[in-house]
Amino acid sequence: MFSFISIDENSRIPKYQQIVNAIIQNISNGNLVIDQKIPSINRFSEEFYLSRDTVEKAYNILKERNIISSIKGKGYYITRTKLISKVNILFLVNKLSSYKLRTYNSFIDSIGPNSHTDLHIYHCDESLFLNLIAKNKSAYDYYVIMPHFKTEALTHVSYTDKVIKALKGISKEKLVILDNLKSGMEGGAVEIFQDFENDIYNALCEAYPKMERYKNLILFYPRKTVYPYPKRILHGFRKFCVEYNIEFEILEQVCEDMILKKGDLFVTIEESDLVNLVKRTREDEYVLGEDIGIISYNDTPLKELLGITVISTDFKIMGETAAKMILEKKKGKFKVPFNFIDRNSL
Repeated sequence: MFSFISIDENSRIPKYQQIVNAIIQNISNGNLVIDQKIPSINRFSEEFYLSRDTVEKAYNILKERNIISSIKGKGYYITRTKLISKVNILFLVNKLSSYKLRTYNSFIDSIGPNSHTDLHIYHCDESLFLNLIAKNKSAYDYYVIMPHFKTEALTHVSYTDKVIKALKGISKEKLVILDNLKSGMEGGAVEIFQDFENDIYNALCEAYPKMERYKNLILFYPRKTVYPYPKRILHGFRKFCVEYNIEFEILEQVCEDMILKKGDLFVTIEESDLVNLVKRTREDEYVLGEDIGIISYNDTPLKELLGITVISTDFKIMGETAAKMILEKKKGKFKVPFNFIDRNSL
């Protein structure tokens, strides 16, 4: 068995985890089979110059997962192989933003080492998406898809007829839809989604008590862009403003010569608009969170570090839930939490 295993002294992965991964990998490759005896803890530690505690920790993890078992007086044996066979997953994302990456990383962390996930970015392009689906049809155990597309006019569309047809060609048992739910689609697939219109509406309602001191509410919503945003965000924003009788503006982007006024409250979607607003606020010597307010759409670690108030889906939970439903072979719909996170910019 030792000829199949190597321990990397320079790796950031703990040595006990390298042992676990190596044994699982060799079972998947067929190098280790059910009922095969594996070396004792002492023998393993001597072979690789490891502490006994390190090997014992790895073996305990493998025992907890029913991958190996110990027989008193005889040693350790491979218990099962079916439970740890590799699950192949195709993960299709419309763009690789920081928050989409958070969902993907959360998914990878939660799905565990017994799967292989291929990540592809289709850039909201229908043709590229359809080619990826056609090329990989029947090649994967699961298809995890975030559906967002752009029209020729660079506006957002959730699904197209061709996309729906392609998705119907995938077994519902294998399909996991993330982020963007299609009303009226046939059931059976896993659906983990945002409710764009009601999410922003409810989050702004929660933020309203802190918004009352501002005079003007401005949303920066790019109507035409390479990576367009759902129009339901606009609908939810307008619904909130009308219900609370708030005067508002909707602008495409932060212009270089835009005049800021004390009492302005901005809601930004694009990162570039957030950066430009913060710069302009500092240049005009306004105090962020007092003279000028900013609420940003979709949280990132940098926004948390800078103290930017956000309204955001919990992208970590989105990824974790997708992995959990695959591992537990569950079906159904799950609405991802959407939160108002109050920081220093409101």
